[in-house]
Amino acid sequence: MKTINVSEETYEAIKHQLGTDEKIDVLSLEDLVGKSFFFRTVTYHLTGKVEKIIGNILVLSSAAWIADSGRFTAAITNGTLLDVEPVGDAFLNLNSVTDFFPWRHKLPTEQK
Repeated sequence: MKTINVSEETYEAIKHQLGTDEKIDVLSLEDLVGKSFFFRTVTYHLTGKVEKIIGNILVLSSAAWIADSGRFTAAITNGTLLDVEPVGDAFLNLNSVTDFFPWRHKLPTEQK
């Protein structure tokens, strides 16, 4: 087996072309750190990268409130979102999360 090391930026740029999905092995909440997700809570949707976990709080960077995700399959599969409000850093209470999905796309940083 041979290994090629590439930067995170390069990996993000080519992973869809490779046709493979990165599997996320979660054995504890700490396994979420460093990964990006689409969160659905009881009242709203949010994307962001988990930076750390403090009790029941996820600290997110590059977070965005998703006012309208559009068709859900398109959002998760292609990263297509209809109404986005980037907010930068955010704190998400896990008690309000109903479910969440790996976000394998560039996190949205532009308002639309």
